[in-house]
Amino acid sequence: MVAADQSQAQGFGQPGLLDRERIIAHAGFNRWLVPPAALAIHLCIGMAYGFSVFWLPLSQSIGITAPVACPAETAGLLNALFTTSCDWKVADLGWMYTLFFVLLGSSAAIWGGWLEREGPRKAGFVAACCWCGGLLISAVGIYTHQLWLMWLGSGVIGGIGLGLGYISPVSTLVKWFPDRRGMATGMAIMGFGGGAMIGSPLANILMNNFKTDTSVGVWETFVVLAVVYFVFMMAGAFGYRIPPLGWAPKGWTPPAASAKPMIAHGNVHVKDAHKTRQFWLIWAVLCLNVSAGIGVLGMASPMLQEIFGGALFGQPELGFSDLNPDQKKIIAGVAAGFTGLLSLFNIVGRFFWASLSDKMGRKMTYFTFFALGIVLYASAPSLAHMGSKIGFVVAFGIILSMYGGGFATVPAYLADMFGTKFVGAIHGRLLTAWSTAGILGPVVVNYIREAQIAAGVPRAQVYDYTMYILAGFLVLGFIANALVTPVDRKWFMKEDEPAPVVAQAAGPGSSDVGSGGLDAKVLLAWLAVGIPIAFGVYQTLQSVVKLFQ
Repeated sequence: MVAADQSQAQGFGQPGLLDRERIIAHAGFNRWLVPPAALAIHLCIGMAYGFSVFWLPLSQSIGITAPVACPAETAGLLNALFTTSCDWKVADLGWMYTLFFVLLGSSAAIWGGWLEREGPRKAGFVAACCWCGGLLISAVGIYTHQLWLMWLGSGVIGGIGLGLGYISPVSTLVKWFPDRRGMATGMAIMGFGGGAMIGSPLANILMNNFKTDTSVGVWETFVVLAVVYFVFMMAGAFGYRIPPLGWAPKGWTPPAASAKPMIAHGNVHVKDAHKTRQFWLIWAVLCLNVSAGIGVLGMASPMLQEIFGGALFGQPELGFSDLNPDQKKIIAGVAAGFTGLLSLFNIVGRFFWASLSDKMGRKMTYFTFFALGIVLYASAPSLAHMGSKIGFVVAFGIILSMYGGGFATVPAYLADMFGTKFVGAIHGRLLTAWSTAGILGPVVVNYIREAQIAAGVPRAQVYDYTMYILAGFLVLGFIANALVTPVDRKWFMKEDEPAPVVAQAAGPGSSDVGSGGLDAKVLLAWLAVGIPIAFGVYQTLQSVVKLFQ
């Protein structure tokens, strides 16, 4: 016993570099350093949205200039996983998206409780190892032409990194900004939407640089991205701090229960949250909002081309089926601008709507999403038939802003309903709604489109029924949101119930924790993430210009 006490005294009992106790903030720490740390991680893992930039080069990684088709007798997905003699199809590569978002939701649900116990630094560290390690494994898969290695690397291992990286800052930011919950989570989750805006043009630059007569430049690009992302994600993980137990911003007091009845004054344990009807109603709210948006996002480019055809380059009399290959290349470039613009609305919407929810309240914000979305989806076919390109683009820009806003607002909604103690773990379980929506939305849009085309419906009208069905999704979401009420007091933890982790007090001077404005350290942290964001916005705006020429 004496020896143990001496070991503690000599420092052998100190918490490890990644332990939660090691990152409790002390006096002088500025809470505005936490959002850029979260952004550093989210901007890296957000490249999952931009992986389609690799599909075409990878589909000719053997042929280099043109795909080498597999013999008919060896065609099929199972052969594609192991073949080294012929190129992969884009459809085979596209399964990576499914793996990304299924693994993101499931890993966030499985390890959300672990994150709350161990803290955001350890979760961010593991996320960096998984996401960047997955990219390196995928690089080996591309070099050896083994699709199963790509699926294992980026799809499975990288997908786990996506889930842990996505939820790592949620509870931390909510606790640092109890006075601005929506704004804080909006800043971080904005980064996930912006990852592709930065990563896609960067990947194109790298692939063009590495391209040779024997390589399409993708495996080399994966290696460079893995290194760059690892540096940024580690900086983010080691930038995380958590506030001392019971900390609150100077001059801020929690609102009285009577003033804001939709904000909980207690905490629901993660093991009980899913037993409440509020959890499943918010699950449905997120799932339906995301299903409508993600279906459109995945088909944005072909949708614009098929609806407007020759109108995209000044010849409205030409429908999509009337265009020659050269004209189709022209409208594909215009549609790329449309996709870029939607991505920009998606990103800005995450911050705008989440910040606005601090004023409007979370429930009213989602009411706005659903009511306005129903009108916009229902009117989209009319705008298309009128040939109103600007009206159509603006309508879908607003829709995609609310799609992003739904992601950014839901962590604050959960904190309002269930308290802040386990919000990261609860959010992780709720993200299974995203996994479901990632299958439901694209399936509805893609299959209805194929059925309409098979029935001989003109290309300009194949999305009409889809828009009405997506509007129906939002009607269901509106109803689910209307049914959300405060959580019954019986679900809240008792005062004497032990929490899984007890944070240590910050010690003398803890009242100064979190204070401070734009000092030199904060400015440098924001510049580190702001410069890549500015690069991504510039690249996006360049492609958007083509849309209105």
